[in-house]
Amino acid sequence: MATRKPRKPWRVIVTGPDTNTASDHTSEAKAYALVRAALGGDSPAEQARIEYWESGQWRWFETVTADEIP
Repeated sequence: MATRKPRKPWRVIVTGPDTNTASDHTSEAKAYALVRAALGGDSPAEQARIEYWESGQWRWFETVTADEIP
């Protein structure tokens, strides 16, 4: 049985002290907009893991740390 592609094939997992949340998105651009918002400013979040859906499973795409966000 084939696993269907999710409606939102991009996932962002934000982590840091007292922070561990996942959010799914319809596009890469929307996923990175969340990364910039979640890691910027005075946010306590330390990093975001970006994943995408391919061949029936979530795959790692990139990990971004807070110090990479202006």
